[in-house]
Amino acid sequence: MIADIKKVAEDKMKKSLEALKHDLMKVRTGRAHTGLLDHVTVDYYGSLVPVNQVANITLIDARTIGVQPYEKNMGGKVERAIRDCDLGLNPANMGEIIRVPMPPLTEERRRDMIKIVRGETETARVAMRNIRRDANAHLKDLVKNKQASEDDERRAIEDIQKMTDKYIAELDKALAEKEKDLMAV
Repeated sequence: MIADIKKVAEDKMKKSLEALKHDLMKVRTGRAHTGLLDHVTVDYYGSLVPVNQVANITLIDARTIGVQPYEKNMGGKVERAIRDCDLGLNPANMGEIIRVPMPPLTEERRRDMIKIVRGETETARVAMRNIRRDANAHLKDLVKNKQASEDDERRAIEDIQKMTDKYIAELDKALAEKEKDLMAV
């Protein structure tokens, strides 16, 4: 029972960490990367699909993403979808390929991005603490129902705290990397 509670808590913490890393990838830096367009959706014959399912996305250079639609008639729709997304990008249709240049970030915009990233990281920390609280509550229920001893509960609570500390340190590491990436000119 205690091992199951620890396993579930660790799985949830891993998922929270991965979710934060995925969210941090969406926050753009001055450099281009193909993952930036992952959440952009295109109207494809009446249904919304991710842009990477209707076009080939490549890096042309460090500051330019190339998007080549599989069907020629999708060029305008893909271009419109990229322009309308919340990333502030301005694609240019070059016939076969759509060039998406990454505008340089101003100092003020970089600071705003760091505030956003810190907020997302704090939300992930709160999620980690909630997972710890839920696991500890389950352990207390086991002791109350006499399915585990108080010594086992104390050891398990210490293990869960160590696990929480480890994953919060991972969150802080991911935050530091993203801040460094954002401030690089």
